[in-house]
Amino acid sequence: MRVALFCHDKPGALQVRKDNRTAHLAYIEATGVVEMAGPLLTPEGEMCGSLVVLSVDTLAQGQAWAAADPYALAGLFASVQITEWKKVVG
Repeated sequence: MRVALFCHDKPGALQVRKDNRTAHLAYIEATGVVEMAGPLLTPEGEMCGSLVVLSVDTLAQGQAWAAADPYALAGLFASVQITEWKKVVG
């Protein structure tokens, strides 16, 4: 199943994101469940959140992945929405 994560950063947390980016990308590589991912952007082009699509067996696995993400552990996110997602196009 696919799980989509919509993560919105806390206001003013761009440096937290930058400080933890290397660990976040290493986590993505090490876990092997991310199909696609990238930052959400402000109108000015600054990173302000994340969209991540995971390929996992259960929603609970997606929730566990999200909880262990270095960004989450650093307290970057103001909100995280995790939902099952069905790929139709692309």
